[in-house]
Order: sequence, then structure tokens, then C-alpha cells
Amino acid sequence: MKIVLLGYMGSGKSTVAKALSVRLNLPFRDLDQEIEKFLGASVAEIFNQKGEIFYRKTESKFLHELLEYKEDFVLSLGGGTPCYGMNMKFIEQTEGVRSVYLKANVAELSSRLIKGQDQRPLIAGRSEEDLMEFIGKHLFERMPFYERANHLVLISGKSVEQLVEEITALF
Repeated sequence: MKIVLLGYMGSGKSTVAKALSVRLNLPFRDLDQEIEKFLGASVAEIFNQKGEIFYRKTESKFLHELLEYKEDFVLSLGGGTPCYGMNMKFIEQTEGVRSVYLKANVAELSSRLIKGQDQRPLIAGRSEEDLMEFIGKHLFERMPFYERANHLVLISGKSVEQLVEEITALF
């Protein structure tokens, strides 16, 4: 089984996926890291140098390649991955893939993201008020994609260990 964690940036996808992979004794994969390694640049640099459309096309290609691997693993997606192209449909239709939406509210996401926003091209340089508005709008647009996941896990007030326990119990 391939377990795919999705949700908005700052929801803890990578952190939880790493811990979950240890718990389940499965390899951990991070879609953004795979792309960064291949292109030799950070996500922020790729966005700045080549643009979001180039990034989204590359992201889609890598997602398809990863999900077609025969091995099982835990995969952390980028926040926008399910929302572009036919990515969510591909996740839904790929045999052996189970998706989990890590859901957080706007206030929690904002407080998590304000600290390291310079590393995130979509939110770099925004004021706290503007950031909350941006996240709220983005979540509204992305929710129909996120909610197509096989499972929804609320992250608010939970430790990584609690989230891993909750996700493990789903399978």
C-alpha cells in the first residue's frame, strides 16, 4: 500500500509522513524533495526561475512516476499537488493508494506558516493579516480536492505521535 498525505502547506504532511513511515517500516518519500533533488534547486528557486506552471507540470510528472512504482511507501505531497491537472483523480484511481487529508484551520496554519514564510514562494513577504486572508481563500479553493481523500484527520491540538496513531488505525 502507498499512503499519500495531503493538505495545505504547514499542516505537517512531511513531519507526519516521516514518523508514519518509521512506524509502518515503509520508505518515506517527499514529492517536493524529489523534485528539488532532480532539478538541483529549491521549490522557491524553481518558482522564481521557471514559474509556477513549470513547477506544477514537473510535480504532476513526478507524482505519476512515484505512484506507478511497485514498492510501498509513505508519500508527502506539496500543498497544491492535488489541485492541479488531474493529480487528485490519478491518486484516487491508482490501485493500492490510500490518501489522508491532514486538515487544519486558518488560524493554526497562519501561526505555523508566518515563521518560515520566506521559504514558501506563495506566501513570502505577506503580513500576518494578509497571510490569514490568503490562506482562507486558498483553503476555500482547494477544499474540494482535499476532501476527496480517502480519510480526513483533524490535526489541531494533536502531537505528531497522536496523528501517527490515528492514521495507523485507519489501515
